Amino acid sequence: MNNGKAVVLIVEDSTIIRMGAVDLVLSAGYEALEANDAEGAIRILEARNDVDIVFTDVRMPGTMDGIKLSHYIHDRWPPVKLIVASGEAILEKSSLPTGSRFFSKPYDERSITDAIALLISGDI
Repeated sequence: MNNGKAVVLIVEDSTIIRMGAVDLVLSAGYEALEANDAEGAIRILEARNDVDIVFTDVRMPGTMDGIKLSHYIHDRWPPVKLIVASGEAILEKSSLPTGSRFFSKPYDERSITDAIALLISGDI
């Protein structure tokens, strides 16, 4: 946490959706960071040690989609919690790292902020 605020990294290639997610996270009282692909997210995670949650889309350009990214983060930064969203795929819970949360797009904003709060509190 940064200054008592949880830090949420949003990984989304669509600028409009990413901006909406950033606004959602900020309005819920958290700090928001943003990346438009997995490589950018990894650079942020390598540079900062205060990221609490990564909120990623599944489908993204580049060498790694959101599912691969979530496994990479889980293996390399185990304390970081994961929220994965997709407008195209309904994922089996078993395809994501343990403790991850999945939401179909369009997602209910309250569901996302509730999931962030639960992940931060450790109640999930």
